[in-house]
Amino acid sequence: MRLGTGIFLIALGAILTFAVNVDLNGVDLQVVGWILMGVGVLGIVLELAVFQPRRRATTTITTGDPARTVQQRTTRDL
Repeated sequence: MRLGTGIFLIALGAILTFAVNVDLNGVDLQVVGWILMGVGVLGIVLELAVFQPRRRATTTITTGDPARTVQQRTTRDL
């Protein structure tokens, strides 16, 4: 689930919970709305905390004389 999907589920759940007043037999739309909002929040939290790519730090070290420059690049996870 991506970030946009989580936001969409929260918006759809809020619409069903707070704006729709329809009585259906066997289905409570307010409960469905609360469930959709919870799933949307959970999806956003998981996206930001678990599935987000790790940041990487790159360090460039330049050594040697000015006529002949040697660069060493290291990359590590933060």
